[in-house]
Amino acid sequence: MHLKRYRKASVREALRAVRDELGSDALVLSTELIASAGWRGWLGAREVQVTAGAARDVSADRPAGAERRQPDTDPGRGNVVARLVASGVDRALAESVALTMPPAECRGASLSTLTRALAAQLRGATAGDEAFARVEVFVGPPGVGKTTTIAKIAAQERAKGRALGMIAADAFRAGAVEQLRVYADVIGAPFKVARNTEELDKALTAGRHSLLVDTAGRSPSDGGVRDLLRLIGRRRGVRTHLVIAADTSAASARRIFDTYQDARPDRLIITKLDEAESISPLLGVVRERGLPISYFTGGQRVPEDLDRATAELLAGAVLRDSLSYERAS
Repeated sequence: MHLKRYRKASVREALRAVRDELGSDALVLSTELIASAGWRGWLGAREVQVTAGAARDVSADRPAGAERRQPDTDPGRGNVVARLVASGVDRALAESVALTMPPAECRGASLSTLTRALAAQLRGATAGDEAFARVEVFVGPPGVGKTTTIAKIAAQERAKGRALGMIAADAFRAGAVEQLRVYADVIGAPFKVARNTEELDKALTAGRHSLLVDTAGRSPSDGGVRDLLRLIGRRRGVRTHLVIAADTSAASARRIFDTYQDARPDRLIITKLDEAESISPLLGVVRERGLPISYFTGGQRVPEDLDRATAELLAGAVLRDSLSYERAS
């Protein structure tokens, strides 16, 4: 068997080079991410290395794109696994996806075909379009976009004719309180500030609409935050969303999950998909922790850059060539 390695910027480019030189029946033996050559590799840049083989030697003067006869044994399933693994999908999930695909789909599977097959395996990872709880609480580290996410949700629902109240339960960030107040004025949503547990208790009791509660970007172990969460936790009809940025590494994501476990989050919101090179590191952690994703955000526009999470959007964000967020049309 003739073996050759191809180093390219993306899986698609590497597989195209394999097909052009070795033919459409070439077998992909391995796919891995490696450091780029030269100074770019020193700075942490990576590229895809694909090792492929052909049943017979290929002459050096073979014209690009020349086709060869398809063998009886179809290597397409292995190619699907290799492409998914190169995109950051763990091998077990990649193999599960490939096994659900008919051989005809595996051969030269398009991006849309892979996205559809992966989405079918990720149904349980998203919450879908669910009704609002009486109180929706948003927790997470600073800078992940909790306040803006709340404004997007409230603005989208307002456009549908539904009013959601907003509560700024953040005594530590005056700027965040004022930011949410401005959003509430523009949207025309009910707004309250709760600087302590007593004010929060009154605001929750007096609210006539479903309420979106913004919290400080501090650990639940902080005394003030702990008291607020304890008060909220005693009420019925409360759903808590852990907000995390899309570019968070797997190790950092696990630390965040551990830090906020006392808040007992029910859902996960992934923000800033437009700023992430890849959300694949998060995918394994999300499946490991079993917290359904409720929303995706991918920009600063209010209310446009927000979508209810679906398996299709999650799969698409993992597999797009640019690994950038593509909103639903």
